[in-house]
Amino acid sequence: MTSATTASARACANIALVKYWGKRSGPGNLPAEGSLSLTLAALVTETTVTFDPALAVDELVLDGEPANAVRTTEFLELVRSLGGSQARARVVTHNKFPTASGLASSASGFAALAVAATRAAGVTIDPRALTRLARKGSGSAARSIFGGFVRMHAGDRDEDAFAEPITSPLLDRVRMVIAIVGGGAPKLHGSRDAMDHTAETSPLYQAWLATVPPDLATAEAALAAGDLEQLGTVAEANALAMHATTMAARPAVIYWQPATLALLAAVRTLRGNGRAAWATIDGGPHVKVLTNVEDADHVARALAGVEGVTATTVSMPGAGAEVIS
Repeated sequence: MTSATTASARACANIALVKYWGKRSGPGNLPAEGSLSLTLAALVTETTVTFDPALAVDELVLDGEPANAVRTTEFLELVRSLGGSQARARVVTHNKFPTASGLASSASGFAALAVAATRAAGVTIDPRALTRLARKGSGSAARSIFGGFVRMHAGDRDEDAFAEPITSPLLDRVRMVIAIVGGGAPKLHGSRDAMDHTAETSPLYQAWLATVPPDLATAEAALAAGDLEQLGTVAEANALAMHATTMAARPAVIYWQPATLALLAAVRTLRGNGRAAWATIDGGPHVKVLTNVEDADHVARALAGVEGVTATTVSMPGAGAEVIS
């Protein structure tokens, strides 16, 4: 590579309905268990990568500000090894939603980076291999390579740990209401460190891992049957089990705020009144509610009235990561 080469990509964050929380030891950022998610159109990252032989080091600009490029450089080294070049890169990335607050910005961020960096480096890679590459930046990024419902396989080896899309009659009907708590401020516990701490210290961790395979089987059956109630029920139970595990860590990792609990109560009330509404929560205080087209606006209005909620958004399923220029 003798001159600068540039590419831009867009990716949507995904929200896990059966969670990824915990990694296996060793290289490759391999998940401890599989997961299943829904990619969301409302949570978008756009990233431009420019490989430039004139650069001495990799540079990262995140949401308009220079940022620590250590993880970006680690990822770009993988791309450079595939492309046979040592050129450093300037990465400019923008999240159109709060960063590092529990809305899966690392998923959309590394998915967009994987697509833009491989294109800019002239690397041709098939979709499955692209999910494996994205996974090495962030475990959940593998799922953001695809749109709609996506299944991540834990696998036994690096080549077996990949993501693939799942077809379902629910895709046209499903919506996700995103309730932002506290303005989307950055969270105190990063997911990567919190996962490691939970695995090392929570007495509930092994029991958590044991719940994932049956939850995945239930969720996949629900998708195949087009059964939103079954999917929502297992998603909510899985999220609460994950957070019980983090709260049992020593010291505890507690992402919830008072508004989080209030939102969970509001979701139960909505469901009791006949609305389609099932909650899920990632590594942060925000509550995402799985619902349908008919109830989405009603659910969003109800959650907007909860004290401590600063914004609500109704999202339809999002598309897969793609080159935009």
